[in-house]
Amino acid sequence: MATACWLYYRLRRSAGRGISLIALVCFWIGYEYLHQTWDLNFPWMTLGNGFAITHQWIQWYEYTGVYGGTVWIWTINILLFLIYIGLREGQHQTLRLKLISAFVIVLVLPLSFSLYRYYSYKEQNNPSNIVVVQPNIDPYAKESTIPAYQQLSILTHLSDSLGQHNTEFFLWPETAIADQVDEAKIRNNTYFLQAQHFLSKYKNGNIITGAETYKIYNKQATPTAIYDSQNRIYFDNFNAALNIENSAEVQFYHKSKLVPGAESLPFGSALSFLKPVFEHLGGATGSYGSQDEPGVFYSQSGIGVVPVICYETIWGEWIAGSVHKGAQFIAIITNDGWWENTTGKDQHLDYAKLRAIETRRWVCRSANTGISAFINQRGDIVQHSQWWVRTALKQDINLNSDLTFYVLHGDYIAKIGSLLALLGIVFVGVRVVRK
Repeated sequence: MATACWLYYRLRRSAGRGISLIALVCFWIGYEYLHQTWDLNFPWMTLGNGFAITHQWIQWYEYTGVYGGTVWIWTINILLFLIYIGLREGQHQTLRLKLISAFVIVLVLPLSFSLYRYYSYKEQNNPSNIVVVQPNIDPYAKESTIPAYQQLSILTHLSDSLGQHNTEFFLWPETAIADQVDEAKIRNNTYFLQAQHFLSKYKNGNIITGAETYKIYNKQATPTAIYDSQNRIYFDNFNAALNIENSAEVQFYHKSKLVPGAESLPFGSALSFLKPVFEHLGGATGSYGSQDEPGVFYSQSGIGVVPVICYETIWGEWIAGSVHKGAQFIAIITNDGWWENTTGKDQHLDYAKLRAIETRRWVCRSANTGISAFINQRGDIVQHSQWWVRTALKQDINLNSDLTFYVLHGDYIAKIGSLLALLGIVFVGVRVVRK
């Protein structure tokens, strides 16, 4: 953040105020986009996320994504700054009026359009019955105190309490299957058979569940593969999502946006000496594999679903990529209990509203010990659970196959801003060298 402001200062020493302020916005967007894409990624604090609590104001995110919100915030603040400077410097009244008019237009037009879009937006009628489950199992007891089969019994009981003959998806939270599962032998796995037995009474039913899975290789098939010297094999561990149905077909999605430190080692080759530190702090650094492309689950009836695991909620473009491939609603599975009863779990839920608006898809959210919810295509939370409550929720959602401008073009604002920021950095660098 400080670097973006410092670059503006360096540029302002040799360029006009207008160009420098435009560059400041680009420097900031470049910082935000870098923070979304590099190994130390943490886009939680992108400015555009701040409107998650007033989603009625930013229905135009279906065109711009959160970076449109970042630009809006900067533009309004810069115009206010220029008006203040004009008053202090005795600026000509005509120019001051132009700045005030620009400020009013930039504030009112996006807001008016958004409110109009919010109140006039109508969903297409294409219903699907979904059940989300919140088992409320203490994350610290999940892998040690309560056996995995007992946790599955809780999940199936809660699902059965609301399931009906036309229920198409049951959503279970992140790592709902708490024991290690070999993906190659999944069809013989006890927990898989237990889940499929539950599904037998729901002809068109699917279970989307989190699980800890692994793959075994004869050679180092991926950069994250770990070598087991005792058995002379390589293997990858995954924080995975599974789609289980009434057939032998099983679909896997491997969490791709991993939490730095806890799930991945940033700049692994350079910082490998830090692995013991993170492991001592409870992380599983370097042990999680991932996949390179967004995933889509398809039911037997052809419904496409975006599988999103926890932290991935913050990546608008990644989720849009799954929607572009044919997903008709978004399924978020998470375990927010690590934050305990803090605002972290509430922010995480609010950010899901932004994904609903960007893609115009319903969001169905199953949280182990957080807040489970249904969010409609306008970003309204239609139903939600309470914190630290064992429950299940049922909702008829509307599927959508239309693609928004944002789904088609992704974070184009961030990419353009980053390119201009690089040009600004080159210019500043050349000026410093010449001096």
